Amino acid sequence: MRDAVIVDAVRTPIGKGKAQGALAAMHPVDLHAHAIRALVERTGIDPALVDDVIGGAVGQVGQQSLNTTRWAALAAGLPESVPATTVDRQCGSSQQAIHFAAQGVLSGAYDVVIASGVESMSRVPIGSQVAGQDPFGTAVADRYPHGLVPQGVSAELIASRWKFTRAELDAFAAESHRRAANAWDRGLFDREVATVSATAQDGTALHLARDEAVRPGTSVEVLASLKPAYYDEHWVQRFPEISWQVTAGNASPLSDGSAAVLITSAETATRLGLRPRARLHTLAVVGDDPLLMLTGIIPATEKVLKRAGLSLGDIDAFEVNEAFASVVLAWQRETGADLAKVNVHGGATAIGHPLGASGARLMTTLLSVLEETGGRYGLQTMCEAGGTANATLIERLD
Repeated sequence: MRDAVIVDAVRTPIGKGKAQGALAAMHPVDLHAHAIRALVERTGIDPALVDDVIGGAVGQVGQQSLNTTRWAALAAGLPESVPATTVDRQCGSSQQAIHFAAQGVLSGAYDVVIASGVESMSRVPIGSQVAGQDPFGTAVADRYPHGLVPQGVSAELIASRWKFTRAELDAFAAESHRRAANAWDRGLFDREVATVSATAQDGTALHLARDEAVRPGTSVEVLASLKPAYYDEHWVQRFPEISWQVTAGNASPLSDGSAAVLITSAETATRLGLRPRARLHTLAVVGDDPLLMLTGIIPATEKVLKRAGLSLGDIDAFEVNEAFASVVLAWQRETGADLAKVNVHGGATAIGHPLGASGARLMTTLLSVLEETGGRYGLQTMCEAGGTANATLIERLD
């Protein structure tokens, strides 16, 4: 039996995904390359030993197109002999990249793999890959004759079904900012973050050392002043049960960032003198209702725990992507997880959600939390557009 282990993981600080964001002038390939290069430097791995680079990206169009991970690997200085590919499982793309890398190692097809992800929402706005086109086709339209909805409306449907109040959503978001700010102040992100200091194509000097969207002073009172982000008369008529509580404050912001994870077999790590930080214990992926879309994390959690032979009480830390506060709260309501163990250093509501990079970003943070707390098992799960979800269970190694 082969084990797949995580040797190290690194991420960039997350920038605001808009024109004035600190990383907005950085080409996505260069942004992606920054995390890959930092990972190689930190681990000291001979890049010629890398069997593959598997990267995630959601907006695979324009500057993030043409197998963007291949260009990021080359931009990072990896030898031309190292291949690369780009996967799309929507927001879970780089978490799926981690799964594919681990599966390759477990099967014996790979010995050393980099799993990574990127999203520059400043330069490739969300939805760019659709650009007014129909991505579904006739058969899907026939199967769902009432039509599917944007993720924000799904988040509203979830808030309505689980009967969350606006105050609950805003309180969750405020706590995410408090935790993230506290983690930065205590230096808990220092190990996982590779500061970006670079020159953009247009000559702009870029520097970002901390996550740009974290707001230490965020409060429920401040968040209560924000208007619903997805209120639209068309959706109001279709879903009269929605009370319209999802705002820019209790949802994740547009973001730019990248992250990368080095995965090897345990035997390879020993042979190369590398010290693994965690074992990839169990992997799972599920499909779920594409209308609610974001609830797949509930059956994904159940599936990965059952497959691992563990219970919720065995898990010491959770990273559950905060695409929307209602999604994490619904997951917590159904699983019974202790929120004190969930997103201990804050989540995407505060840190940011650079779509294709978020799976690898969460894994980077999960490793830090387990090591800080001395926990053994960590569980990461990610809701994904279209109604799928990944869950990854890792075991910290001393």
